[in-house]
Amino acid sequence: MPSPGRPTVAWREDRVRFWAAIARGVSSEEAAAGIGVSQAVGTRWFRHAGGVGPNLSAAVSGRYLSLREREDIALWRAQGAGVREIARRLGRSPSTISRELRRNASTRTYRLDYRASTAQWHAERRARRPKVAKLAANQRLRGYVQDRLAGAIIRPDGLAVPGPEVRWIGRRHGRRADRRWAASWSPEQIANRLRVDFPDDESMRVSHEAIYQALYVQGRGALRRELTACLRTGRALRVPRARTRGRGKKFVTPEIMISQRPAEAADRAVPGHWEGDLIVGLNSSAIGTLVERTTRFTMLLHLPHMEGHGTTPRAKNGPALAGHGAEAVRDAIASAITTLPEQLRRSLTWDQGAEMASHAQLRIDTGIQIYFCDPHSPWQRGTNENTNGLLRQYFPKGTDLSRHTPGDLAAVAAALNGRPRKTLGWKTPAEALDKFLYFSQQGGVATIP
Repeated sequence: MPSPGRPTVAWREDRVRFWAAIARGVSSEEAAAGIGVSQAVGTRWFRHAGGVGPNLSAAVSGRYLSLREREDIALWRAQGAGVREIARRLGRSPSTISRELRRNASTRTYRLDYRASTAQWHAERRARRPKVAKLAANQRLRGYVQDRLAGAIIRPDGLAVPGPEVRWIGRRHGRRADRRWAASWSPEQIANRLRVDFPDDESMRVSHEAIYQALYVQGRGALRRELTACLRTGRALRVPRARTRGRGKKFVTPEIMISQRPAEAADRAVPGHWEGDLIVGLNSSAIGTLVERTTRFTMLLHLPHMEGHGTTPRAKNGPALAGHGAEAVRDAIASAITTLPEQLRRSLTWDQGAEMASHAQLRIDTGIQIYFCDPHSPWQRGTNENTNGLLRQYFPKGTDLSRHTPGDLAAVAAALNGRPRKTLGWKTPAEALDKFLYFSQQGGVATIP
């Protein structure tokens, strides 16, 4: 018979290595390069599988011939060795070798020439045992899942609400873009609700992982991939867990994490330890905030738009024209911090935002030690988060913050610093800071409530 198609570009063990690298958090391009195939092939494998690694064991059972054994068979066959001689050298049954030469020979030229690569391809193709997915075989179950996942939302009067018209583009929705309106039950909610709605019908059972795989893996014949838009995340591809764990910024190293910050900063015993953040407004406008942990003294950073913002496209690897890129924030912090005496420049704690990518240069310019919070842990900068909430009275969300001048920011900072605080014994942050500076000049130690 003629050959059914072109042999694969990589063997089973190569795919096992590829998906093992993906599980370690490596990108599909790097994983492809690691096994010697093109980046396009790696990307295609990842997208075709929906980011879900196939269940491939690390090694084929010893009862089956390996690629190395097939290479030996091809070499010895070309040298004229017989079936029994090849079987003796490999430690296999003669019938195994005879069947291998007959079944997996190269048939493209209608001749029984034996080539190891073609034989391996034939063997892997025959070894596939595709199983019909439960959602593909059970139409009633599939209808239930689809209705809870992608069903229309209903008004109290019974009319369906279509929501925005969103075209499926094969990838995750963009930021600040309309999304598809649907019932949007999670797969876990669907799987567990089945037991409530059908307590005596075992055919109406499916795991949440089976639903995810039906959505992400092409060729299962169960759920269309565009239904991933109804998931809460809207991801068109599953993201490997190890890849999400490695999403921390590259400029953040373990030596500058908040766990390494001095204990005196945690107990607020000594002033000079600051927390910082950005509050963001309309049109990518932003204001930087610095709050001293002990006295709650606040400083605001003016971050105006750069020339060309909104009119010219940003150059690749160029400065952020919105005005709150790494260089702009670094210069603004340096200008504010250097106005303080050295004893008030002990440390600065920030989240892992990209605006602090130039923290190393900032430390050199100001002499202040910089530490970063853990990802998604705003409570580690609780003083700053509380102050940002107070500032929203003056700078509400959804307003353009670039319209405020440096004088405006100074006035708002003075208002907060002149407001008495219960945690300071009803002193103001300005009074608490002045008290510390006075005792520092006198050589004493200030006790701040």
